[in-house]
Amino acid sequence: MDNATYATLTRQSGLMQEMQVLANNIANATTTGFRAEGVMFSEYVNALGPDAPSLSMAAARVRDTVMTQGGLSQTGGPFDLAIEGDGFFLVETADGPRLTRAGAFSPSADGDLVTPDGHRVLGAGGAPVLIPQGLGPVGISPDGTISAGGQPVGQIGLVMPVDPNQMLRSGSALFEARGGFVAAQDGRMLQGFLEDSNVNAILQISRMIEVQRAYELGQSFLDQEDARVRSVIDAIRR
Repeated sequence: MDNATYATLTRQSGLMQEMQVLANNIANATTTGFRAEGVMFSEYVNALGPDAPSLSMAAARVRDTVMTQGGLSQTGGPFDLAIEGDGFFLVETADGPRLTRAGAFSPSADGDLVTPDGHRVLGAGGAPVLIPQGLGPVGISPDGTISAGGQPVGQIGLVMPVDPNQMLRSGSALFEARGGFVAAQDGRMLQGFLEDSNVNAILQISRMIEVQRAYELGQSFLDQEDARVRSVIDAIRR
């Protein structure tokens, strides 16, 4: 396999990865709190020898998460929460604490505030948030303070990753903050709202068409290169 084929194959591999990311973004265009992803291409150069030119190849090894604010939809649900500004809710999972912007919560049978997947929401002090029963209507203020029957009973915490570049996606709307997290300062909660996905479906579909055309062009080159090599082999055999 010659160098031109190697270079084209690395490009094709990166385009395929981007196509998968775009498809996942489109599939989650209506997922509450979802953050779109992009693929970052880089170039690496391989030295072929002291008397030979170098070979430049492409790599798509880094996924970049888009953290722009999604739209807010009013639901009226007493335990639906959206974050306006910076910050993430902190939830407890079997694999450890995770960050999320998806605030579709509800009380469990035990009184814990949980996500649709059953993950417990953690408060400002890191303990599970409990929703007392029978005390009257539940209100949640912009700073996360929970009141029942007019009395404060707890507080939902907002956190920020120490290093956003070390956030690892863990499910459709969950993130692992490998560099740790601290209390958020600027975010505020809105009760009765949910944050929409920040995916722009039209832009994602347009980009998918561009990637598909680029992939087809690369495949055409590989087919032509294969035909050229076969013709050379046939010529040598004669």
